[in-house]
Amino acid sequence: MKLYFAGPLFTTAERTWNAEVTAALRAAGHEVFLPQEQEPGRDAAGIFATDVAGIDWADGLVAIMDGPDPDSGTSWEVGYAFGLKKWIVLVRTDIRAHAGSAGDYNTMLAEAATIRIDVPGASTVEVIAQILGAMSRIETDSA
Repeated sequence: MKLYFAGPLFTTAERTWNAEVTAALRAAGHEVFLPQEQEPGRDAAGIFATDVAGIDWADGLVAIMDGPDPDSGTSWEVGYAFGLKKWIVLVRTDIRAHAGSAGDYNTMLAEAATIRIDVPGASTVEVIAQILGAMSRIETDSA
């Protein structure tokens, strides 16, 4: 499957985690558009055009929804993919949900999702397994 990996990419930790998950998805045979690999050296218009083209190319989108309020760019990408009728997997690993401070999903994001993966505090290995499982279910349902 061809997928667009949406999520925050503003810190070293975020970019490292994105790259690790993407490497595992690629190792499982999927083609992945990872914005942080495509954007260096581009201005705002170039980033926008490149990322929109990446979503257009993809069969679906995996979106990281961590934080009390998911990243605004990621949320836009989810909405755009939904408008194109692509499948959407939302992933939340945020442990603040245990304390009640992360709150519920925004209704617009929750309703756009094909599958939601809510695994507070899960390891990267577990998150990858959950994403691969979701993609397998989507492939089966699409066949």
